[in-house]
Amino acid sequence: MDVDVLVVGAGLAGLYTATLLAQRGHDVLLVERRPKLTGAIRTTGIFVRRTLDDFALPPDCLGPPIRRVVLYPPSQRHPVTLVSARDEYRVADMARLYVAASSAAADAGVRISLGTRYAGREADSFLVVGPDGPACVRARFVVGADGARSRVARDLALDRNRHLLVGAEKVFAISGGEEPPTFHCVLDPSLAPGYLAWVINDGNRAHVGVAGYADRFPDGLRRALDRFGASAPGLAGAGRSDEVERRGGPIPVGGVLRRISCVDGLLVGDAAGAVSPLTAGGLDPCLRLSEHAAAVLDEALRAGRPDALSHYDGAVLRAGFRGRLMLRHGLAQVRTPTLAATAFTLLRTRFGRAAAGRILFGDKSFPAP
Repeated sequence: MDVDVLVVGAGLAGLYTATLLAQRGHDVLLVERRPKLTGAIRTTGIFVRRTLDDFALPPDCLGPPIRRVVLYPPSQRHPVTLVSARDEYRVADMARLYVAASSAAADAGVRISLGTRYAGREADSFLVVGPDGPACVRARFVVGADGARSRVARDLALDRNRHLLVGAEKVFAISGGEEPPTFHCVLDPSLAPGYLAWVINDGNRAHVGVAGYADRFPDGLRRALDRFGASAPGLAGAGRSDEVERRGGPIPVGGVLRRISCVDGLLVGDAAGAVSPLTAGGLDPCLRLSEHAAAVLDEALRAGRPDALSHYDGAVLRAGFRGRLMLRHGLAQVRTPTLAATAFTLLRTRFGRAAAGRILFGDKSFPAP
């Protein structure tokens, strides 16, 4: 098979990049190892206000808006509550969103092959293995949208994520409850070493999760999640569905990688490290970087100049992550519940609340290319 672009991975970054390229008239093949896009979802699906303002996401895929964030010390007593005057977050039904995005891609002309695994590079082609067996694809460019541990990045000798968290969550439908839609964050290194435990209750569904450095969980990630779920805040009075979906996976938090393109292709989304080092949010970066990737690939295909991909430079984008990388380093040093509780002494001050508000409700997004 001969195509202009082979996109590996049908997460949001891969689907969006493929759609933009097909809309510009290019022949695009998108391969995804999952047989269904509604299975094995790895993201919580939190969209921030800047993303909701700048991208036309299907409204029926989004949950109610969230303005309220509650931050808890390890004891979960005397939390700090922050309320924005604007709608700050909405949590997407990612299964439905993936289906909608794949329909948009197909309508644009993208050829989508599910249940098809990318198996590596062979001379001037790429090997994929699908339901009908192996096949060779000759593509002018390949796009690695295949996650934090990208096989495409390895094959193209590009940079790879080394600084990773691991996360897991349970998702279930809820009814009733005693509070407005709220994002609850618990800073407790014994539960979530180097990051947070969270409960998102938007009135329709609840996401209960933990994430941290894999080698620091005392009893493993799954037990940490079960332990947190037994005492998780924000679910008082809410009826829970018996049907629970489990999610999990690696989260790159080292910032955008420096070398994310070469003459043969480029990386997008988690594969490129396009995730906020501090908040671990990746949906806004994945959409913005995918737009940049599609524009650079379009130029390269039309001009016949592979050096056009040199404009896709992670080192330039990385400069916009310096502050967040410093804060990530600071959060990683909070190793004991006592130290976390001490940090809340500062957080409860006027300065601390203002700083937290800027991080949680600020207008900054992924650095512009």
